[in-house]
Amino acid sequence: MVNSMEALKGKIALVTGGGRGIGAAVALSLAGAGADVAVNFRARSADAEAVCAEIRKSGRRALPIQADVSQSDQVKTMVAQIESKLGAVDILVNNAGMARQIKIEDIAEADWDEHIRVNLKSAFLVTQAVLPGMRARRWGRIINVSSVAAQTGGLVGPHYAASKAGMLGLTHSYAALLAKEGITANTVCPALVETEMLRANPRATFSVIPIGRFGVVDEVASVVLMLAENGFMTGQTVNPNGGWYPS
Repeated sequence: MVNSMEALKGKIALVTGGGRGIGAAVALSLAGAGADVAVNFRARSADAEAVCAEIRKSGRRALPIQADVSQSDQVKTMVAQIESKLGAVDILVNNAGMARQIKIEDIAEADWDEHIRVNLKSAFLVTQAVLPGMRARRWGRIINVSSVAAQTGGLVGPHYAASKAGMLGLTHSYAALLAKEGITANTVCPALVETEMLRANPRATFSVIPIGRFGVVDEVASVVLMLAENGFMTGQTVNPNGGWYPS
């Protein structure tokens, strides 16, 4: 039996949007299991630096790395820098995303395009960038952080729900195509977790959660860690959602 503190020793993880919220908790959780972690951020460098400082205290290597992961040129540069400074990415957590609540009658084409680009295209771009290395080593974990909105419509709007639902199809395809190569792909669909994004949504209320409270980031991070450690689970959607969407 592998010690949980050693389960991912020697593996390199990349967490997009890893400077705060769920992403920060995931980065710390992976480091706690022995991985070295690249913490991606778009604009808030201080947050990413703070997460990396905590990771280094645990004795693991950490790299704060700036990139807008919805831009292919920046993704390619980011992955090259990670490979140079830490090593090739074994575990990818596509966590970067956005949610802007807009009345249905006010959703513009630009709003739609922005959410698809930031929430869905980014996951495709980063996955494609790290896949060659995973395939060469015949080992990899792709973990996409979606949302209960993919399953219920959620509280933000159809532009957000569609972008998050697209991640499910992306996951299913990668899982089916890569299963025989030692690479798994799974999705995590949290619901109403206490983060900055949740606090910015005036419609967020735990009255829709059967358990009767908001989730906390560590409850999502523990699911991501399980998927990173498990080589037999692929093509699945795991739902830390307080019972909002039974499956």
